[in-house]
Amino acid sequence: MTTIRREVLTLPAAPLGPDNPLPPLRPLDEAHRIDERDRAGLPRDMARQVGHEPLRSLLPLRVRDGYDRVREDREFDALVIENDRLRATVLPGLGGRVASLHHKPTDRELLYVNPVFQPANFALNGAWYSGGIEWNIGATGHTTLSCSPVHAARVPAPDGGEMLRLWEWERLRDLPFQVDLWLPEGSDFLYVGARIRNPHERPAATYWWSNIAVPEERRVLAPADEAWLFGYERRLRRVPVPAHDGADRTYPKNSRHPADWFYEVPEGRRRWIAALDEAGHGLVQTSTDVLRGRKLFVWGTGPGGRRWQEWLTEPGTGGYCEIQAGLARTQLEHVRLEAESEVSWLEAYGPLDASPEGEWHAVLREAEDRLETALPRADVEAAYAAWQPYADAEPGESLAAGSGWGALEVLRAGWKLPGTPFAESTLGEEQRPWLELLRAGALPEPQGREAPGVTLVARPWRDMLETTAATPLAEYHLGVAQWHGGDRAQAVRSWERGLKTADAGWPLLRCLAVADQEDGHHERAADRYAAAFDDLCEQPWDEPGASGGSSGGDDRAAVTAALGREAIEALLATGRTADARAVYERLRPETRARGRFRLTEAALLVAEGRHGEARAVFDEGFEVADLREGDEVIGRLWARLGDQPLPARHDFRMRPDGE
Repeated sequence: MTTIRREVLTLPAAPLGPDNPLPPLRPLDEAHRIDERDRAGLPRDMARQVGHEPLRSLLPLRVRDGYDRVREDREFDALVIENDRLRATVLPGLGGRVASLHHKPTDRELLYVNPVFQPANFALNGAWYSGGIEWNIGATGHTTLSCSPVHAARVPAPDGGEMLRLWEWERLRDLPFQVDLWLPEGSDFLYVGARIRNPHERPAATYWWSNIAVPEERRVLAPADEAWLFGYERRLRRVPVPAHDGADRTYPKNSRHPADWFYEVPEGRRRWIAALDEAGHGLVQTSTDVLRGRKLFVWGTGPGGRRWQEWLTEPGTGGYCEIQAGLARTQLEHVRLEAESEVSWLEAYGPLDASPEGEWHAVLREAEDRLETALPRADVEAAYAAWQPYADAEPGESLAAGSGWGALEVLRAGWKLPGTPFAESTLGEEQRPWLELLRAGALPEPQGREAPGVTLVARPWRDMLETTAATPLAEYHLGVAQWHGGDRAQAVRSWERGLKTADAGWPLLRCLAVADQEDGHHERAADRYAAAFDDLCEQPWDEPGASGGSSGGDDRAAVTAALGREAIEALLATGRTADARAVYERLRPETRARGRFRLTEAALLVAEGRHGEARAVFDEGFEVADLREGDEVIGRLWARLGDQPLPARHDFRMRPDGE
C-alpha cells in the first residue's frame, strides 16, 4: 500500500541567515529578459505573452541574502511518499521540493540529488539551491518560495489511498496554488496534480515551470524539430533540433555556454521530455496538454558554467542539467488567468528505458513508444479526470505549516478556497501589524528604533494605509505601496511627510535616496544615504529594542550591513571616496569579513588608487556568497587591476562574450 511518513534528512548545510531588511524598491534585475530586436520575429501569441505584465518589483517580499558558505550538518524535515515501486522524498520547509525520486525495482535514483544544501543567488528574491524537482510559480525565474516553507497535509487520493498536498500563497502575483502528489499502488509513476487559482475580481498574470534536475551525462529527448534558444546575451532565436552550430545540442555537454533550449512541441503531439544515460536508462516527465512547454537548461563546459556547478555543491560531485515543463512555450512569457478562475493539469514522473543513440526521429519514436507502453497518454488524461474531484478535498492530518500570509488575505477578502485552507492559527508576528490595521484601522507603533518590517503593497492594503493615521511608520509603508503602484511622486511626498516627525529617520531617508537615484539625482542620493547611515549608527549596539522580532525588529547587524553596502556604492558612484571609507570603517568587523564586503573593500581600494592593496584582497581570496546569476562585477573589478586572466575561482561569466 502507498504510505506517507515523516523522516529527517541530514545534509551539510549553510544557514539562510536573516533576510535583507530594506524593501527592494529598485527595478528587478532579471537575467531572462529578451532583447527588443528579437520581439518582432516572434509568433503572435508568444510576443503577446512575453510582454504580458512582466514582473517589475519583488515587493512585498524581501531579498534573501543573509546566507554564507560555511556548511554544517543540519536536519531537514522530510515527507516520504512510497509504494512498492517508487519512493519520493519531499522537503516541505524548502518550497515542497522533491529532493529524491528512487525507483526501487532497479535501485536507481531518477533525479540529480545535491549532497549539500548551499543557497545561491538564483531565485527571484535571492536564496535558491540546486537539485530535485522544484515548483516554480510567480514570474520568470526561480520562485521566491525556493527556501521557504509550504503547507502540507494528507488528503484522500482518487484510488482510495492518500495524497500528499502542498499549498501556499504566492505573494508576487497574490495567488494561491496547490500541488498534490500520489503514487497509485503498483505504479512506476509519481502523479502530480497542480492548480493555480485566481480569486480576485480582475485577471492576473501567472507562470509555472516544473524544474527537474538530472545528471548532465545524459541525452535529452523531447518531441520537437525546433527550439527557441535563449542565452545570457539575452537573444532569443529559433534553431533546429538536435543539431545546431555544428554539434548535437541534446547532449548537455556539447554546449560551451549556459543556455536555455525551449522545445517547439507541435500542436497535438504528446507533451513529454526525458533524459537518458548512455545505457538507455533515465527519467521521463509527461503531462496533460495544458502544460505545453518543454525546456533543457545546460551549464555548458566553459569555465563560468563549470564554476557555477562547483559553487552549488561540493568538489567531486557530478554536474547536472535541468529538464523542465511549463505553461507557456518559454520562460519569458506570462499567462493571463481570468478573474475568479483557475488553471490545473496533471504531471507524471517515472523511469524510461530506451536507446538514446541514433537518428533523431527514430530515437524519438522508440522513446515515445516505450512511454506509451509504460504510461499510455489516455491514462494520464484519465488520471487527471479522476483527480479533479479530489482537488477540493479538505486536508486531513497536517504535516507541515507554511506562512501566515494566505490566512491574512483570506481574512481580508473572505474568500472560500476549498482544499487549501489558510487557517488563522498560521498567523504570526510578521502578519500581526497588518492584522491590527485590518481590524482596528491603525498600525501598531514600533518598539524602540527597530526596522519597520514588511510592507504590503496590494491595492486593498494601500487603500487602508491611505486612511489610517499619518504616523511616520504609516507614511513609510504608504510610500512603499505607492512606489510599487507606480505613483512615485506621491511616494516621495509620503516619505518626506513621515521624515518630519520620525524619531528614526533612516528608513525614510533610505527610501528617498533610492528615489533620487532612480531620478538621476545621484549627489542628493549620496547625501541622503550618508545621513541615513549616520542616523542608524546613533543607536548603540546593545540598546534594548535594537534587535526585535520578525514583525519588524530585523537583526541590527543585517540592517547596518544592508544600508552600509548601499551607502558605500552610492558614495563611490559620486566620487566621494573618503565618505565611503568612513561608512566602511563603521561596519562591524564580522560584516567586513564577509565575501561581499571583501569585494566592497577591493572596490574602495581601487577608487582610492591603492591597486596593490586591492590586488592583495583578491590574492587572499574571498567568496561572494550572494553573487547574482549572470553578475560580472568581480570580473569588471579585476580588469581594472591589470590585464591578467581572471582567476578560475572568480570566473562566473555566463555570456559568450564574457570570456
